[in-house]
Amino acid sequence: MTQAPTPTADSVRRLVRSLLGESAETDVRPAAAGAGPATWWVGTRHVLRLAPDREAALRQRRELRLRELVRPHLSVTVPTSVAHGEWAPGLTYTLDAKVPGGSGEEHDVSALGEADLAALLTGLREVPVRQAETIGVPRAAPRSLEALRESAERAGRHLAEADEFDPARQERLTRAATAQLGVQPGAAPVLVHHGLAGEHLVVGADGRVRGVLGWTDAALGDPAEDIAALARSVGSPAAVRAATLAGYGARPCLRGLWLARCDTLVHLADALAGRPPAPAPAPLPVLRTRLRRAWEPILLERVTELREDGTDDGAPT
Repeated sequence: MTQAPTPTADSVRRLVRSLLGESAETDVRPAAAGAGPATWWVGTRHVLRLAPDREAALRQRRELRLRELVRPHLSVTVPTSVAHGEWAPGLTYTLDAKVPGGSGEEHDVSALGEADLAALLTGLREVPVRQAETIGVPRAAPRSLEALRESAERAGRHLAEADEFDPARQERLTRAATAQLGVQPGAAPVLVHHGLAGEHLVVGADGRVRGVLGWTDAALGDPAEDIAALARSVGSPAAVRAATLAGYGARPCLRGLWLARCDTLVHLADALAGRPPAPAPAPLPVLRTRLRRAWEPILLERVTELREDGTDDGAPT
């Protein structure tokens, strides 16, 4: 197999000029220290993403089709590709218009921003599953809450020893609740973004959510995964309020909190042990912030709110 060339500032400039003309901005720089040479800012108005291998190229082609599919269903901005093609044999690129605003890690989401997130969750649910499957969006099976609970218990003990976490808080993660909060048999999958982290939420200085980036990992599956991602990025209360506004019931909201809280314990413990979470390791301060936000208390945090007959299947009301 021929090794792909390593992108450089000069090669990126040449590609950009071939797309935008010789008068195009030549200020190109890697988008972030952890982004590697695959993502570049191009001036102040564009971002260039280069697929580093053939698997990433397949995912990027699917992402371009998915963005067009979801755009009519969402009120927030979805990135628009100004140009796309191959930057090396079999390896794709997309030159996207930059979505104005900061990241969710820079700005807090306001009450109106929570309404934006609710509209996002509603729009994702409205995307036709069959059309998403036609363009290659995969299905993702719901994760086992019991397996995750066991991993989180171990991680919580290590974090308690490192004075990073109060072990008494884990008493909420009971074995009995895992069965009650599981996905109901026959529940229909929805389109899940699977990456609503702070860096993928474009938030204005007013706290409104302006856009959503990073559609590469989207899948058809459990909407609690997106609720969990929001709990990690904007906090559990805001995530639950947004999901409730979107019509989700107690079960998917509480399951999302479980996923978020267990994930943040495991990710921080792994990072402290020198095993950063894949595929995108985050700095320790970011992991600590996610842990704090995921474990913020909420009024909904009572499994008894689920009806005794278990008929709350989390479907929109």
